[in-house]
Amino acid sequence: MRLLAMLFAALAIGAPGQTPKPAGQADALPPALADARALVDAGRPAEALERLKAFDQADQRVQLLTGVALYHADRWREAIVVLERVRAGLPDGSVERREAEQVLGLSLFLEGRFAEAIPWLERTRAAVPDNLEVNFTLGQAYIQTRDAAGARAALAKTFGVAADSPAANVVTAQLMIRLQMEALAEAELTSALARDPRTPRANYLLGQIALFRGQLDAAVERSTRELALNPSDAMASYQLGDALLRQNRGDEAIAALQRSLWLNPFYSGPYILLGRAYMKKGQPATAEGMLRRAIEYDPNNRAAHYLLAQLLQQLGRAEEAKQEFATAERLSTRGEE
Repeated sequence: MRLLAMLFAALAIGAPGQTPKPAGQADALPPALADARALVDAGRPAEALERLKAFDQADQRVQLLTGVALYHADRWREAIVVLERVRAGLPDGSVERREAEQVLGLSLFLEGRFAEAIPWLERTRAAVPDNLEVNFTLGQAYIQTRDAAGARAALAKTFGVAADSPAANVVTAQLMIRLQMEALAEAELTSALARDPRTPRANYLLGQIALFRGQLDAAVERSTRELALNPSDAMASYQLGDALLRQNRGDEAIAALQRSLWLNPFYSGPYILLGRAYMKKGQPATAEGMLRRAIEYDPNNRAAHYLLAQLLQQLGRAEEAKQEFATAERLSTRGEE
Protein backbone atom coordinates (compact mmCIF):
# COMPACT_ATOMS: atom_id res chain seq x y z
CA MET A 1 0.00 0.00 0.00
CA ARG A 2 2.85 2.43 0.75
CA LEU A 3 4.16 2.04 -2.81
CA LEU A 4 0.72 2.81 -4.21
CA ALA A 5 0.52 5.96 -2.10
CA MET A 6 3.82 7.12 -3.58
CA LEU A 7 2.62 6.39 -7.09
CA PHE A 8 -0.55 8.41 -6.55
CA ALA A 9 1.05 11.32 -4.71
CA ALA A 10 1.09 13.60 -7.74
CA LEU A 11 -2.28 12.40 -8.99
CA ALA A 12 -4.27 13.74 -6.07
CA ILE A 13 -2.85 17.23 -6.45
CA GLY A 14 -3.33 17.61 -10.15
CA ALA A 15 -0.16 16.73 -12.03
CA PRO A 16 0.06 17.64 -15.73
CA GLY A 17 -2.64 15.89 -17.73
CA GLN A 18 -4.57 14.92 -14.62
CA THR A 19 -7.38 16.49 -12.58
CA PRO A 20 -6.32 20.10 -11.99
CA LYS A 21 -6.41 21.76 -8.62
CA PRO A 22 -9.32 24.15 -8.23
CA ALA A 23 -9.09 26.88 -10.83
CA GLY A 24 -7.64 30.07 -9.45
CA GLN A 25 -7.33 28.58 -6.02
CA ALA A 26 -3.81 29.82 -5.37
CA ASP A 27 -4.92 33.41 -6.08
CA ALA A 28 -8.29 33.20 -4.31
CA LEU A 29 -6.99 31.72 -1.07
CA PRO A 30 -5.63 33.86 1.74
CA PRO A 31 -1.81 33.86 1.60
CA ALA A 32 -1.40 31.60 4.64
CA LEU A 33 -3.87 29.06 3.25
CA ALA A 34 -2.17 29.23 -0.16
CA ASP A 35 1.09 28.53 1.67
CA ALA A 36 -0.46 25.40 3.21
CA ARG A 37 -1.48 24.23 -0.29
CA ALA A 38 2.09 24.86 -1.47
CA LEU A 39 3.43 22.74 1.40
CA VAL A 40 1.21 19.84 0.31
CA ASP A 41 2.40 20.28 -3.28
CA ALA A 42 6.00 20.22 -2.02
CA GLY A 43 5.52 16.90 -0.20
CA ARG A 44 5.30 18.41 3.30
CA PRO A 45 1.74 17.52 4.34
CA ALA A 46 2.47 17.32 8.08
CA GLU A 47 3.56 20.97 8.08
CA ALA A 48 0.51 21.89 6.04
CA LEU A 49 -1.76 20.24 8.59
CA GLU A 50 -0.16 22.27 11.39
CA ARG A 51 -0.77 25.48 9.45
CA LEU A 52 -4.39 24.51 8.78
CA LYS A 53 -5.16 24.24 12.51
CA ALA A 54 -5.12 28.03 12.69
CA PHE A 55 -8.03 28.39 10.23
CA ASP A 56 -11.78 28.20 10.61
CA GLN A 57 -12.49 24.47 10.45
CA ALA A 58 -15.98 25.16 9.11
CA ASP A 59 -14.53 26.71 5.95
CA GLN A 60 -14.97 24.25 3.08
CA ARG A 61 -11.64 25.31 1.56
CA VAL A 62 -9.91 24.42 4.80
CA GLN A 63 -11.74 21.10 5.03
CA LEU A 64 -10.89 20.16 1.45
CA LEU A 65 -7.22 21.03 1.86
CA THR A 66 -7.13 19.19 5.20
CA GLY A 67 -8.48 16.06 3.52
CA VAL A 68 -5.92 16.32 0.74
CA ALA A 69 -3.09 16.88 3.23
CA LEU A 70 -4.21 13.90 5.33
CA TYR A 71 -4.15 11.73 2.21
CA HIS A 72 -0.60 12.78 1.43
CA ALA A 73 0.40 12.17 5.05
CA ASP A 74 -0.77 8.53 4.61
CA ARG A 75 -3.58 9.18 7.08
CA TRP A 76 -6.18 7.80 4.69
CA ARG A 77 -8.83 6.86 7.21
CA GLU A 78 -8.92 10.41 8.58
CA ALA A 79 -8.88 11.80 5.04
CA ILE A 80 -11.96 9.72 4.20
CA VAL A 81 -13.92 11.17 7.13
CA VAL A 82 -13.04 14.76 6.19
CA LEU A 83 -13.61 14.35 2.47
CA GLU A 84 -16.93 12.54 2.84
CA ARG A 85 -18.13 15.42 4.99
CA VAL A 86 -16.97 18.25 2.71
CA ARG A 87 -17.69 16.68 -0.68
CA ALA A 88 -21.47 16.93 -0.54
CA GLY A 89 -21.35 20.67 0.13
CA LEU A 90 -19.15 21.49 -2.84
CA PRO A 91 -20.82 22.60 -6.11
CA ASP A 92 -21.56 19.63 -8.36
CA GLY A 93 -19.21 19.59 -11.33
CA SER A 94 -16.76 22.02 -9.74
CA VAL A 95 -13.04 21.31 -9.77
CA GLU A 96 -13.14 21.42 -5.97
CA ARG A 97 -15.68 18.62 -5.85
CA ARG A 98 -13.76 16.61 -8.45
CA GLU A 99 -10.63 16.93 -6.33
CA ALA A 100 -12.52 15.80 -3.22
CA GLU A 101 -13.96 12.80 -5.05
CA GLN A 102 -10.62 11.88 -6.59
CA VAL A 103 -8.74 11.94 -3.29
CA LEU A 104 -11.63 10.19 -1.55
CA GLY A 105 -11.50 7.38 -4.10
CA LEU A 106 -7.76 7.00 -3.71
CA SER A 107 -7.98 7.06 0.09
CA LEU A 108 -10.69 4.38 0.10
CA PHE A 109 -8.59 2.30 -2.30
CA LEU A 110 -5.49 2.56 -0.12
CA GLU A 111 -7.56 1.63 2.92
CA GLY A 112 -8.59 -1.56 1.12
CA ARG A 113 -12.21 -0.45 0.77
CA PHE A 114 -12.24 -1.27 -2.92
CA ALA A 115 -15.98 -1.52 -3.60
CA GLU A 116 -16.51 1.89 -1.99
CA ALA A 117 -13.61 3.40 -3.94
CA ILE A 118 -14.88 2.34 -7.37
CA PRO A 119 -17.76 4.87 -7.77
CA TRP A 120 -15.48 7.81 -6.95
CA LEU A 121 -12.68 6.53 -9.16
CA GLU A 122 -15.22 6.07 -11.96
CA ARG A 123 -16.33 9.69 -11.54
CA THR A 124 -12.70 10.75 -11.74
CA ARG A 125 -12.22 8.66 -14.87
CA ALA A 126 -15.24 10.34 -16.44
CA ALA A 127 -13.47 13.67 -15.96
CA VAL A 128 -10.08 12.41 -17.19
CA PRO A 129 -10.86 9.29 -19.29
CA ASP A 130 -7.34 8.89 -20.66
CA ASN A 131 -5.53 9.15 -17.32
CA LEU A 132 -3.37 6.05 -17.01
CA GLU A 133 -3.08 6.11 -13.21
CA VAL A 134 -6.83 6.37 -12.68
CA ASN A 135 -7.52 3.49 -15.07
CA PHE A 136 -4.76 1.38 -13.51
CA THR A 137 -6.13 2.02 -10.02
CA LEU A 138 -9.64 1.16 -11.17
CA GLY A 139 -8.37 -2.05 -12.74
CA GLN A 140 -6.88 -3.12 -9.42
CA ALA A 141 -10.03 -2.18 -7.52
CA TYR A 142 -12.18 -4.23 -9.89
CA ILE A 143 -9.84 -7.21 -9.52
CA GLN A 144 -10.08 -6.97 -5.74
CA THR A 145 -13.87 -7.09 -6.04
CA ARG A 146 -13.65 -10.05 -8.47
CA ASP A 147 -15.13 -8.03 -11.33
CA ALA A 148 -13.04 -9.33 -14.22
CA ALA A 149 -14.95 -7.44 -16.91
CA GLY A 150 -14.57 -4.11 -15.11
CA ALA A 151 -10.88 -4.77 -14.56
CA ARG A 152 -10.37 -5.72 -18.20
CA ALA A 153 -12.04 -2.54 -19.46
CA ALA A 154 -9.96 -0.28 -17.21
CA LEU A 155 -6.65 -2.05 -17.84
CA ALA A 156 -7.23 -2.19 -21.58
CA LYS A 157 -7.40 1.59 -21.48
CA THR A 158 -4.22 1.71 -19.41
CA PHE A 159 -2.24 -0.46 -21.81
CA GLY A 160 -3.76 0.77 -25.05
CA VAL A 161 -5.46 -2.42 -26.24
CA ALA A 162 -9.05 -3.22 -27.16
CA ALA A 163 -11.14 -4.27 -24.16
CA ASP A 164 -12.49 -7.33 -26.01
CA SER A 165 -9.07 -8.51 -27.25
CA PRO A 166 -6.97 -11.47 -26.04
CA ALA A 167 -4.27 -8.91 -25.19
CA ALA A 168 -6.66 -7.35 -22.65
CA ASN A 169 -7.14 -10.79 -21.08
CA VAL A 170 -3.38 -11.18 -20.75
CA VAL A 171 -2.62 -7.81 -19.15
CA THR A 172 -5.54 -8.31 -16.77
CA ALA A 173 -4.33 -11.81 -15.89
CA GLN A 174 -0.82 -10.54 -15.22
CA LEU A 175 -2.10 -8.08 -12.64
CA MET A 176 -4.40 -10.73 -11.17
CA ILE A 177 -1.37 -12.95 -10.63
CA ARG A 178 0.47 -10.11 -8.93
CA LEU A 179 -2.53 -9.67 -6.63
CA GLN A 180 -2.49 -13.43 -5.90
CA MET A 181 -5.76 -14.19 -7.65
CA GLU A 182 -4.56 -17.07 -9.78
CA ALA A 183 -7.98 -18.62 -10.39
CA LEU A 184 -9.26 -15.38 -11.95
CA ALA A 185 -6.08 -15.09 -14.00
CA GLU A 186 -6.38 -18.65 -15.24
CA ALA A 187 -9.87 -17.93 -16.56
CA GLU A 188 -8.63 -14.82 -18.39
CA LEU A 189 -5.74 -16.67 -19.98
CA THR A 190 -7.86 -19.64 -21.00
CA SER A 191 -10.29 -17.24 -22.67
CA ALA A 192 -7.45 -15.52 -24.54
CA LEU A 193 -6.08 -18.79 -25.90
CA ALA A 194 -9.54 -20.04 -26.86
CA ARG A 195 -9.89 -17.05 -29.17
CA ASP A 196 -6.29 -16.96 -30.36
CA PRO A 197 -3.98 -19.90 -29.55
CA ARG A 198 -0.98 -17.74 -30.50
CA THR A 199 -1.66 -15.02 -27.94
CA PRO A 200 1.73 -13.86 -26.62
CA ARG A 201 2.50 -14.51 -22.93
CA ALA A 202 -0.71 -16.43 -22.24
CA ASN A 203 1.01 -19.82 -22.10
CA TYR A 204 3.91 -18.34 -20.15
CA LEU A 205 1.58 -16.99 -17.45
CA LEU A 206 -0.35 -20.27 -17.28
CA GLY A 207 3.01 -21.95 -16.80
CA GLN A 208 3.80 -19.50 -14.02
CA ILE A 209 0.57 -20.39 -12.25
CA ALA A 210 1.27 -24.11 -12.69
CA LEU A 211 4.80 -23.71 -11.30
CA PHE A 212 3.44 -21.84 -8.28
CA ARG A 213 1.03 -24.70 -7.65
CA GLY A 214 3.76 -27.31 -8.02
CA GLN A 215 2.21 -28.69 -11.21
CA LEU A 216 5.56 -29.27 -12.88
CA ASP A 217 4.40 -31.18 -15.97
CA ALA A 218 1.94 -28.40 -16.79
CA ALA A 219 4.61 -25.75 -16.15
CA VAL A 220 6.99 -27.49 -18.58
CA GLU A 221 4.27 -27.89 -21.19
CA ARG A 222 3.09 -24.27 -21.01
CA SER A 223 6.61 -22.85 -21.02
CA THR A 224 7.50 -25.01 -24.01
CA ARG A 225 4.41 -23.78 -25.86
CA GLU A 226 5.40 -20.16 -25.19
CA LEU A 227 8.88 -20.79 -26.52
CA ALA A 228 7.43 -22.38 -29.65
CA LEU A 229 5.71 -19.04 -30.32
CA ASN A 230 8.68 -16.92 -29.26
CA PRO A 231 12.05 -18.69 -28.89
CA SER A 232 13.67 -15.43 -27.80
CA ASP A 233 11.60 -15.14 -24.61
CA ALA A 234 14.29 -15.23 -21.92
CA MET A 235 11.81 -15.46 -19.05
CA ALA A 236 10.02 -18.43 -20.63
CA SER A 237 13.37 -20.23 -20.92
CA TYR A 238 14.13 -19.39 -17.30
CA GLN A 239 10.75 -20.68 -16.19
CA LEU A 240 11.22 -23.86 -18.21
CA GLY A 241 14.63 -24.37 -16.64
CA ASP A 242 13.17 -23.88 -13.17
CA ALA A 243 10.45 -26.49 -13.76
CA LEU A 244 12.88 -28.98 -15.29
CA LEU A 245 15.32 -28.58 -12.41
CA ARG A 246 12.56 -29.30 -9.92
CA GLN A 247 11.86 -32.49 -11.90
CA ASN A 248 15.53 -33.45 -11.50
CA ARG A 249 16.07 -33.18 -15.26
CA GLY A 250 19.37 -31.42 -14.74
CA ASP A 251 20.88 -31.46 -18.23
CA GLU A 252 17.66 -30.21 -19.85
CA ALA A 253 17.33 -27.55 -17.17
CA ILE A 254 20.89 -26.35 -17.76
CA ALA A 255 20.25 -26.05 -21.49
CA ALA A 256 17.08 -23.97 -20.92
CA LEU A 257 18.77 -21.75 -18.35
CA GLN A 258 21.77 -21.21 -20.59
CA ARG A 259 19.48 -20.07 -23.39
CA SER A 260 17.87 -17.64 -20.98
CA LEU A 261 21.28 -16.18 -20.11
CA TRP A 262 22.31 -15.87 -23.73
CA LEU A 263 19.22 -13.74 -24.27
CA ASN A 264 19.47 -11.77 -21.03
CA PRO A 265 22.83 -12.15 -19.28
CA PHE A 266 22.05 -9.52 -16.63
CA TYR A 267 19.29 -11.30 -14.71
CA SER A 268 20.48 -13.14 -11.61
CA GLY A 269 17.75 -15.83 -11.51
CA PRO A 270 19.19 -18.24 -14.11
CA TYR A 271 22.66 -18.01 -12.55
CA ILE A 272 21.25 -19.08 -9.17
CA LEU A 273 19.43 -22.05 -10.67
CA LEU A 274 22.50 -22.99 -12.68
CA GLY A 275 24.52 -22.87 -9.48
CA ARG A 276 22.10 -25.30 -7.90
CA ALA A 277 22.10 -27.52 -11.00
CA TYR A 278 25.89 -27.75 -11.13
CA MET A 279 26.04 -28.47 -7.39
CA LYS A 280 23.77 -31.45 -8.03
CA LYS A 281 26.00 -32.57 -10.89
CA GLY A 282 29.08 -32.47 -8.64
CA GLN A 283 30.73 -29.58 -10.48
CA PRO A 284 31.48 -27.17 -7.61
CA ALA A 285 33.83 -24.85 -9.51
CA THR A 286 31.23 -24.16 -12.19
CA ALA A 287 28.53 -23.81 -9.55
CA GLU A 288 30.61 -21.27 -7.64
CA GLY A 289 31.20 -19.26 -10.79
CA MET A 290 27.49 -19.11 -11.51
CA LEU A 291 26.60 -18.07 -7.97
CA ARG A 292 29.25 -15.38 -7.86
CA ARG A 293 27.96 -14.01 -11.15
CA ALA A 294 24.45 -13.92 -9.66
CA ILE A 295 25.78 -11.90 -6.73
CA GLU A 296 27.65 -9.59 -9.09
CA TYR A 297 24.39 -8.67 -10.80
CA ASP A 298 22.25 -8.76 -7.64
CA PRO A 299 24.37 -8.19 -4.51
CA ASN A 300 21.32 -8.21 -2.23
CA ASN A 301 19.99 -11.58 -3.34
CA ARG A 302 19.74 -13.63 -0.17
CA ALA A 303 19.26 -16.95 -1.98
CA ALA A 304 22.47 -16.52 -3.95
CA HIS A 305 24.52 -15.77 -0.84
CA TYR A 306 22.96 -18.64 1.11
CA LEU A 307 23.51 -21.17 -1.67
CA LEU A 308 27.09 -20.01 -2.11
CA ALA A 309 27.63 -20.37 1.64
CA GLN A 310 26.39 -23.96 1.49
CA LEU A 311 28.71 -24.71 -1.41
CA LEU A 312 31.72 -23.17 0.31
CA GLN A 313 30.93 -25.13 3.46
CA GLN A 314 30.87 -28.36 1.44
CA LEU A 315 34.26 -27.42 -0.02
CA GLY A 316 35.76 -26.95 3.45
CA ARG A 317 36.17 -23.17 3.04
CA ALA A 318 34.68 -22.46 6.45
CA GLU A 319 35.65 -18.80 6.83
CA GLU A 320 34.28 -17.80 3.44
CA ALA A 321 31.14 -19.82 4.12
CA LYS A 322 30.68 -18.04 7.45
CA GLN A 323 30.84 -14.65 5.74
CA GLU A 324 28.27 -15.65 3.14
CA PHE A 325 25.91 -17.09 5.76
CA ALA A 326 26.22 -13.80 7.70
CA THR A 327 25.39 -11.81 4.57
CA ALA A 328 22.38 -14.01 3.86
CA GLU A 329 21.18 -13.58 7.45
CA ARG A 330 21.61 -9.80 7.27
CA LEU A 331 19.63 -9.65 4.03
CA SER A 332 16.93 -11.87 5.52
CA THR A 333 16.59 -9.56 8.53
CA ARG A 334 16.46 -6.52 6.28
CA GLY A 335 13.67 -8.10 4.25
CA GLU A 336 11.55 -8.52 7.39
CA GLU A 337 11.79 -4.87 8.37
